[in-house]
Amino acid sequence: MTRKVATELRLLADVGGTNARFALQSAPGAGFDDVEVLAAAGYPTLGAAMRAYLANARARGLAVDTVRHAAVAIANPVEGDEIRMTNHHWSFSIEALRLELGLTTLLMVNDFAALAMSLPHLAQDGRRQVGGGIELPNRTIGLIGPGTGLGVSGVVPAGERWIPLSGEGGHVSFAPVNRDEVAILEALWGEYGHVSAERLLSGMGMELIHWARTGRRLKAADISAAALDGSSNDCRGSVDVFCAILGSVAGNVALTLGATGGMYIGGGIVPRLGPVFEQSAFRARFEDKGRLGDYLSRIPTYLITEQYPALRGVSAMLSDHVLTLQ
Repeated sequence: MTRKVATELRLLADVGGTNARFALQSAPGAGFDDVEVLAAAGYPTLGAAMRAYLANARARGLAVDTVRHAAVAIANPVEGDEIRMTNHHWSFSIEALRLELGLTTLLMVNDFAALAMSLPHLAQDGRRQVGGGIELPNRTIGLIGPGTGLGVSGVVPAGERWIPLSGEGGHVSFAPVNRDEVAILEALWGEYGHVSAERLLSGMGMELIHWARTGRRLKAADISAAALDGSSNDCRGSVDVFCAILGSVAGNVALTLGATGGMYIGGGIVPRLGPVFEQSAFRARFEDKGRLGDYLSRIPTYLITEQYPALRGVSAMLSDHVLTLQ
């Protein structure tokens, strides 16, 4: 039996290079209904994945025929109508996709801008502090997140609202801070030429760090597992280097944005590292900025623990967008 709904359902999605997360929402600020995660590799197009989700939701009794407004947070720059994903093969026209799905509104935003938009609204149990520092209210908040790629963003207060930043800070040039990291950079220069922060701070990046340090190629999941269970000192060393580099890059972002409202870590990799991350040099390297060390020591760093934070952020962005159309 189809559920009766008082208002139209809104379709929300968080699309990365590996997974596409979908949910329905009955009203702005309401909880999420029918969250489902689909493997991006299982669908030829984003439209096919969206149709599959809606068909599954219909089969579960949700009134998906009421969906008129949708918002998608996508792991890619959004600068016009045409989207070509950096870390996946999907490419499409936003307007053509809107027409294909019969939607009134299809808002497409950068995934880390959406994740950043969620930060001022996270509950205390949706984050975990790593190290010291105290956030200042109504100040800029920074965000970094290693996953399939490396996302960088933030939110800036503007009166009663928050303005998310859309950018591609993950592609800034990697800067080593010690001789071991210089050796890693030199190894990767020979392979890639330009070496970005994302080249190291991603799933592929952990694999490259391990290859550059040991000459052996392992999958990121295997490196992490061996580091966590203590079965390989080499793997533990590679994860430690990964965490240390993440601390340096996070400190760079905090300095650039003046993120005295806090610096947050998202993405899929760090939450899986558990105590290895907690024991790493991440926080020490975050603060290790010479004369600005005291400034950074006052900025708290948080690991996002909420399960679907980008959906919360893209929901807020959809609400703002729909209001501009009225």
